[in-house]
Amino acid sequence: MMFNWLSLVAGICYVALGIVMMVYKFLEPIYAYALGAVLILYGIFRIWRAISKFRNTAEDED
Repeated sequence: MMFNWLSLVAGICYVALGIVMMVYKFLEPIYAYALGAVLILYGIFRIWRAISKFRNTAEDED
């Protein structure tokens, strides 16, 4: 159960980091947008996977 929460928090952090990367452009703009997009997509994937695991554990308990 702890892994699900950790995965959810990590996903939110990846999305936030991707947004920060795109807004502040620590790299050249093209690289900042590309890396930001990859981080956001990976964060969304982590969040989706955590939500799926939450649903599966909730169905197993019923």
